[in-house]
Amino acid sequence: MLLYGASGHARVVKDCVVSSGGVVNEIFDDNPDLIMLDGVPVVGYYDPEHKPTEELIISIGDNLVRKKIVSKVKHPFGKGIHKASIVSPTSSIGEGTVAMPGSVINAGSFVGKHCILNTNSIVEHDCELGDFVHLSSNVTLCADVTIGEGTHIGAGSTVIPGKNIGKWCVIGAGAVIIQDIPDYSMVVGVPGKIIRTLIRKS
Repeated sequence: MLLYGASGHARVVKDCVVSSGGVVNEIFDDNPDLIMLDGVPVVGYYDPEHKPTEELIISIGDNLVRKKIVSKVKHPFGKGIHKASIVSPTSSIGEGTVAMPGSVINAGSFVGKHCILNTNSIVEHDCELGDFVHLSSNVTLCADVTIGEGTHIGAGSTVIPGKNIGKWCVIGAGAVIIQDIPDYSMVVGVPGKIIRTLIRKS
């Protein structure tokens, strides 16, 4: 496996890959001063001709940056599913997605491409997550929740059953979502309230 991005997030992605029996051989990164991360060589700028058949994960936490990088990557994408996560056999996980220790994806749920399911995040049954979604630690999505592309759900937040959150939203840590949230919204509080509309960058 190859990674793209040698930040702290890459350390966790590496652990996910290794825990399930994989090996991270090298890491691409745009910082020429980096040469090693936790014993893994950092080989510089992305090169589509370098080990072109080896799978790659974009190990960068920023959702929009991951989306921009995807368009230039020619390698096949892998997944990083930690052995301490729980994934229902009736759920589906897209390429490039990482599920960290203690994360749960229950029956009938769909997780898109290049998502991050952080430590102890819970995706209950029949949820649907768009591409480039990031669930921070201890997020709970109750049943039948839909999350749009690129949305970031802050640590410890809860979304009650059947609610829809639009694309490229930011949900603050500890928020409780009890209503549908439109695209490009920033939401904080209990219950969650929209405090502003975000600039469209996607």
